[in-house]
Parts: sequence; structure tokens; C-alpha cells
Amino acid sequence: MTDNVSAEGIRPPAAQDEVASLASDLIRIDTSNPGDHSGPGERAAAEYVAGLLADAGLEAKIFESHEKRSSVVARVEGTDPSRDALLIHGHLDVVPADAADWRVHPFSGEIAEDCVWGRGAVDMKDMNAMILAVLRQRLREGRRPARDVVVAFVADEEAGGSWGARWLVDNHPEQFEGVTEAIGEVGGFSVTIGGKRLYLLQTAEKGMAWMRLTARGTAGHGSMINSENAVTELAEAIARLGRHEWPVRETEAAFAFARHASEALGVAFDPSDPAAVVAKLGPIAKMVGATLTNTANPTMLSAGYKVNVIPQVASAQVDGRFLPGYEDEFFREIDALIGPGISREQVHHDIAVETSFDGDLVTAMARALAAEDPQGEMVPYCLSGGTDAKSFARLGIRCFGFAPLRLPAGLDFAGMFHGVDERVPVSALQFGVRVLDNFLDLC
Repeated sequence: MTDNVSAEGIRPPAAQDEVASLASDLIRIDTSNPGDHSGPGERAAAEYVAGLLADAGLEAKIFESHEKRSSVVARVEGTDPSRDALLIHGHLDVVPADAADWRVHPFSGEIAEDCVWGRGAVDMKDMNAMILAVLRQRLREGRRPARDVVVAFVADEEAGGSWGARWLVDNHPEQFEGVTEAIGEVGGFSVTIGGKRLYLLQTAEKGMAWMRLTARGTAGHGSMINSENAVTELAEAIARLGRHEWPVRETEAAFAFARHASEALGVAFDPSDPAAVVAKLGPIAKMVGATLTNTANPTMLSAGYKVNVIPQVASAQVDGRFLPGYEDEFFREIDALIGPGISREQVHHDIAVETSFDGDLVTAMARALAAEDPQGEMVPYCLSGGTDAKSFARLGIRCFGFAPLRLPAGLDFAGMFHGVDERVPVSALQFGVRVLDNFLDLC
């Protein structure tokens, strides 16, 4: 074979031509993660990914942390073995979806209206497809990066990563030998503010505190007066928590983004009131607004088994997120709000992550974006949620969120994370492929 033409005379598709179909294929593999091992798991998706890499000549290893909970890791050797390695990571699992709520079936991977539709189109099978498309083309063409590149497609991110990235870090750290920097999800996408396209590079993300709150009282008949009703005690505590107005706290990434947004809007930035400019940003305000404060949202309730029985125990689960540098303050405030009569236990806890907006890798990302969109500007921001960067940072890896997409100005991209009618424009995927390919040449 010559010139990348198969024995049958068929030329393999270029990255831009196959990225949408790869995303569609990945979406059709249901990898819903309910938070335990009751879902379909990631094994089928892992085998699909490993097969695509093998087809391009790259050996990939599948690691299984639990039955069907599978991750894929491969290493592309660079031309300069003296350089530190780069990690590019994505997760294979998705949150569950109810087909009745969607315009198209969430696991159809339908390509319509110039978009790829389905659960994972945004979070994050789009990025997985971009990584695969770029690597496959580069491998076929024999274009090696300057530094080693480790690629990881992992399980269980949507439940905190215990059976995916964290498990790999704890059990197979040798797979990431020499890695000093990483890129992953929820960054690099464009937001149009004041007519200007800003590409949000994730340099920080909030810490995670999923908590169970429990109230204990005296069981009794529902018809009688009971001053020790666990349901009442719990309801009052979570109402205080849910309605609490958390104070604004300054972090480098969140305030830097607010300053850039103010400049794009042509308004003065007031550091004493950064929420004022965030309120002018449209749909993205919900995501970036949550990075100005700690947050705690009650999400689940459990109490009782019969209407005429006052239960002895009532519990609630709360999704808490704390800013980098403010974890201790967060828990002090939580305990003050719930009061001494409510016990608190951790369901899942993970660190906040933050790095600076500088260095050669940041320059490479900015240059790769500028080559495809000279009018755009890359700016730092803090993510309100969490990613597998929390696990990889434990190995001393400097982590960024960089999944480049040029998006239409009116698309509520942030609102589709875990939402209905999740979709990504085909043109955005093709843009991302070009940027990632440029980036691998520059980094």
C-alpha cells in the first residue's frame, strides 16, 4: 500500500470527514452511569475505541476496574524522548437520559440540522471523537508529535471517577510515567460576548462535596403531636442550606474571566461586584456565576414508609462545590447552617484544582486556536463542576480543560451539559479536529 490507500484501493477518511460519524457511533453505545454498577458499563465503548486505535496501528490497553467498567490507555511515542509527556483524556460514560423528554432518541446518534444529537454529544463523546479522528489520521500519515502523548478514555467520570481515572491513578500510575501536563473536557469552547468570541480555557475547577444529611427523631403515630419529628428537623435544615446566599470569594480564574467579559462588553469591571457583569452574559451566566461562590444544593430526600407513621430517621443528599482555597470555610458554613441536630457524612469528596494561565502549553493552545479563528481570544475560567483532572492532578500533572469548539453565538452549549436535546454542530467538531491537530504540532 502507498499513500495511505488500502489494498482495496480505498483511501481512509480524513479526520474532518469522519469525526461526526465517530461521535455518532460513540453515542449509540449506551454507557449510562447511574452512579453504581447497574448500568451497561463502558466495556463496549472501550472495545470500540481500542479497535479504532488498533486499526490505525496503535496498541491500546483495556483496564477493567469492575465487571464492564472499562478504560482505555495508549501511548503515542514522540520524536524527542527527552521531553515530558502530555496526557489527553476523555471519559466514556454519560449520565442517564429519558427518551420521552427528547426530540430525538438520546442514544440514536442522529445527525440532523447540521448537528450530532444524543447523550454525550456535549459531555463528552464529542471530544472523544475529535481525539480519535486526529490520532487516526496522524498515525496513518506517520506524523508523530514532538513529545510522547498518552491518551486515556476512562470510565465512571460522571460518578466521581472512582472506577475510572482515580482507579487508574491508584492502581496503574505507570501508564502516566513522564506526564507533566494534560488537557481534557469543559474548556476551549467559544462564547460570544459583546460580539466577540472568547474561548474559555479551564484553568481551575471547584472541589466536590456530595454529602448525606441525617436527622433522627422519635417514631410515632401520624395522628399524634410529635415535637421530635425527624422530617421537620431535616426540612428546616435543608431549607436554610438551599436558600443560603453564599458570599463572593475571589479566585484567579473566575475573576480573570469576569475582567475579560467586562472588556468584551465595554463596561468597567468592579471587583467588589463581579456578579454584575456575569448577569449580562446570557446562558453562560449560570455556569460562570457559580464560580464566584461556594454552592450547596439539596438534590435528594428520603424519609418514612407510610403516611400515618412518623419516621425515626430522615435523610437528604446535597451537592456541595467549594472554590479553590475555600474548602475549610465551606464546611464551617455548612455545619453552621444545618445546626447541631443534623449529622453530616461524605458521600463523595474530591479536591479543587487550579493552575495559572501561562506557560508553553497555554501558548500552544492559544496559537492553535488563533490559526483557525484569528478574531477569537482565549481566556481563563473556573469550572463550576468537576472533571477527571481531580484524579490526574494527584500525580502532579498540570491540568487544563481544552476541548476546542467554535460554536454559534445563540447556542446554549453550557445548558446542554446533562440536559435534554444534547447536540453539537458538525462544523464545531471539524473545527476542533483542526485545532487539536495544530496543537499537537505546537506543543
